[in-house]
Amino acid sequence: MEKVLGIGGVFFKARDPKTLAAWYAEHLGIPVETGQAYAAFTPTSTKDQTAWSLFPSNTSYFGSGPSPFIASSFMVNYRVKNLDAMLAQLRAAGAQVDDHVEDYGYGRFGWATDPEGNRFELWEPKSSE
Repeated sequence: MEKVLGIGGVFFKARDPKTLAAWYAEHLGIPVETGQAYAAFTPTSTKDQTAWSLFPSNTSYFGSGPSPFIASSFMVNYRVKNLDAMLAQLRAAGAQVDDHVEDYGYGRFGWATDPEGNRFELWEPKSSE
């Protein structure tokens, strides 16, 4: 039986894709390609990639129906090396950042919101050291 190997990409609509992509590049370090709201994350241990891309809110790429995701029921989780440093960086930039951080055996989690109101999660995986 064939099975899914991982997430190939995250794609979502934005009112202003280029401006929002620039915000993610500046404040989260997402390597957005010049002139496009697109990035590819390449893990150092494999050749697998995860794509990240913003589309105009009127795109037909998602089909003709309404989006099945709304801000309150969809959230992207980004892995980070240092959660506290990332949250401090976002706060210093004026981003809306939750004060609450959760700790689990597999890592720490924090949350913030981008300029278009999309809430996202930051995950610092537990160190294997």
